[in-house]
Amino acid sequence: MKIKEVMNKSNITLSIDNNLLDALKLFTMDFIEAINIVDENNLLVGIITKDLVIKKLVENLSPNTSIRNINLDKSLIIDEDCNLEDCINKNEKVMGVKNKKGEAVGIFSLSYMNEKHFNKILERLNTLKHRLKCITNECGEVKLNCLELDAVIESSYDGIYVTDGNANTIKINKAYETITGLKRENMLNRNMHDLVKEGYVSKSGTLIVLKTKKSATIIQDFKSGKRVLISSNPIFDKYGNITMVVTNVRDVTELYELEEELAKNKKLTEKYYSEIEAMRAQLLTKSDLVAEDKKTIDLLEVVKRVSKVDTTILLLGETGVGKEEVAKYIHKNSLRSDKNFIKINCGAIPENLIESELFGYEKGAFTGANREGKMGLFEVADGGTMFLDEVGELPLNVQVKLLRVLQESEIERVGGVKPIKVDVRIIAATNRDLEEMIVAKTFRSDLFYRLNVVPLTIPSLRERREDIIPLVQYYLSKLNSKYKLKKSFSAEAIKAMYNYNWPGNVRELKNMVERVVVMSSCDKILKSDLPISNHVNAIETSINCGEICNLKDAVEKVEAELITKAFNKAGNVREAAKILGIDAATFVRKRKRYIDKKLLQ
Repeated sequence: MKIKEVMNKSNITLSIDNNLLDALKLFTMDFIEAINIVDENNLLVGIITKDLVIKKLVENLSPNTSIRNINLDKSLIIDEDCNLEDCINKNEKVMGVKNKKGEAVGIFSLSYMNEKHFNKILERLNTLKHRLKCITNECGEVKLNCLELDAVIESSYDGIYVTDGNANTIKINKAYETITGLKRENMLNRNMHDLVKEGYVSKSGTLIVLKTKKSATIIQDFKSGKRVLISSNPIFDKYGNITMVVTNVRDVTELYELEEELAKNKKLTEKYYSEIEAMRAQLLTKSDLVAEDKKTIDLLEVVKRVSKVDTTILLLGETGVGKEEVAKYIHKNSLRSDKNFIKINCGAIPENLIESELFGYEKGAFTGANREGKMGLFEVADGGTMFLDEVGELPLNVQVKLLRVLQESEIERVGGVKPIKVDVRIIAATNRDLEEMIVAKTFRSDLFYRLNVVPLTIPSLRERREDIIPLVQYYLSKLNSKYKLKKSFSAEAIKAMYNYNWPGNVRELKNMVERVVVMSSCDKILKSDLPISNHVNAIETSINCGEICNLKDAVEKVEAELITKAFNKAGNVREAAKILGIDAATFVRKRKRYIDKKLLQ
């Protein structure tokens, strides 16, 4: 059997001018074990494996290192017409396969094949070799008598079929009967011409040998449905006449079934891969979202599904995970994509202004109001989507009016008496525990149930680590393009960012990448350039609770102390809020509350 019959006919190749990062991206696809490397003339010059790439990165080789600069082992290249046994005996797990022109045509991998079956074949071959050594001495003289020879042939794991020089059957062993399903009493003393005509065998290796006087290897099919690989070899007398033809028979039915199954699985794998790529392409067409981690892709698939209906969506998750990007993505994939997308941060607008901002006001509604009145954001968003970020920060009086929008699809301006119909799809987002706020009577339960129709939790960056490096590369590429730079990260810096917990999630990652790109003096950004180590210990706390105390009071004390330390360290609200991973408006509101409670000075 030739290598081309059992190899993985992979058409995935890389040029020697590609780099390690290009190879690493391809290895994220589970079904790829090795990649063929070709030169400028598309000729196979070697292969690169996942282990080799990892080894080079561990050796601090840059991901941007060209494959041309890596010493590839050319002994791992084999010809597609090589015999299977010869390649297995090389004891190489994976090898690149070329055709007669020297072009890459596939990958041969022992793990691609049924290991158990090949062990069985090798066991049979080794047993046969052992038996043959026992039969002949170094000079080829017979050492065993006829009875012993019969016993050896009968105990062989391989089927043995012997004819004389006229194609008459003279010897069949038990293994042949087992493999083919034929009985020796139906075959002995019969001529191969007759056996072929009667359909016992599909074609005869013996007849080919008698005609060509050369050894022959063919695939033979039997009535039993068995398929075997036979090798027929002539035995000549001293005058050059064929006196016997000895045929060795090996059952390859399982191998062919396995090959067919592997072919089916390969087609399915290619189909699934194409579907996944198509799905990812569809998911990301209208968004700047980066989705490499399975959790992110699964989330976007659900988001894509709910985007098409006008149901209310509540986005949950830590600060900085990308709730706004998901909200934009929902709008762009909805039937309202050609209408307005209005975003409002409920925690950034003072309480005395938020009602008029959302719902508008009539002329003369209050001192300082516009003489003509003002349209609220809900009216501006009519027909489109309203994104209410930090919805947990809404005052209770505004929560009542928002509930009316959800229930009746109408608003009432401040100072107005006439309701105004609006057609708005609402997407809300928060990083707070709304159910806990309901217990504390700071958030209405009826509003919560109206908002919580389709809750979607966006996982933190540390829960979807496969997104970290693609996000780093994405923002790095944008910054390089924006500032006309050629910055890149070292392997150690990449590893440090991958292992970092990112308490500020994507927002923190984006800001950190921009900071080091702008601040680093060299094109290669090193681990020492990253502000990670300092950031981790930005605030050291020493909260002690010697006795059991009220949980709410304890939480407030911890928050108050963290706010104090952050403000003292940063010296301003914006930087202090960034250290704590919250927005500036939330920081100001919490700080004022704790000052009023005299927990802060």
